Amino acid sequence: MILSRIQQNVKPRKRFGQNFLQDKNIIQKIIKAIAPKKTDHIVEIGPGLGALTIQLLPILKNMDVIELDRDLVPKLRTACRSLGELNIHQADALRFDFKKLVKNEHLLRIVGNLPYNISTPLIFHLLEQIDCICDMHFMLQKEVAQRLAAKPNNKNYGRLSVMVQYFCRVKELFTASPHAFYPVPKVESALVYLVPHKKISLPAKNISALEEIVKLAFNQRRKMIQNCLKGSVSKEQFSNLNISPKLRPEQLSVEDFVKISNII
Repeated sequence: MILSRIQQNVKPRKRFGQNFLQDKNIIQKIIKAIAPKKTDHIVEIGPGLGALTIQLLPILKNMDVIELDRDLVPKLRTACRSLGELNIHQADALRFDFKKLVKNEHLLRIVGNLPYNISTPLIFHLLEQIDCICDMHFMLQKEVAQRLAAKPNNKNYGRLSVMVQYFCRVKELFTASPHAFYPVPKVESALVYLVPHKKISLPAKNISALEEIVKLAFNQRRKMIQNCLKGSVSKEQFSNLNISPKLRPEQLSVEDFVKISNII
């Protein structure tokens, strides 16, 4: 695939995990999945050279983007000139306060082609600000997408699955070949859709306690849950919760972990 003149003049930086989207069909599939409306407040993380931005901005007329690489900012401004009002925040998304972008109580729609090396910590950072988010569309490493969407009794089910699914409904939409990006990564990618639950059926009394229980459990995922949580939960407590202490962590549901955390 022939690169744009802008791409040809840009050397992707490994330390930023840059893999720029270049496949027009994949870009259009992402835009179709997002289905942007003029009234949406969309925030794009890591716009890079603007592959998604130049498709979104003419529809929205106004959008926010967060870009860490200061050298890409002028190129992004040039690419989006005359398309609408682009608010560029040159910042690290891992430390960014997304709540400050909320205006007129319009929740944020977060989108982005996420660098593989920050996707998991970034998602956890966003979960801490979930109250200001309407939904999220992320292109990320296929393996991470599978972990996000995995259900119990699946090898991909783990800490990330439990914590994200506690807050959100997760759907893996489609995959993308490595050749959809420049430079070409060694792995496949996938677009995932995350929608915060309007109401959590069984709320955790303390999110920190839930996080700690889930972390302890999956640090020793091959052991029985009674051994993973030895000293924190007794056999009698497992019995009272109607959870078998002989189950392995990957056999427990999200609600099971919440029940356990609520007695700590």
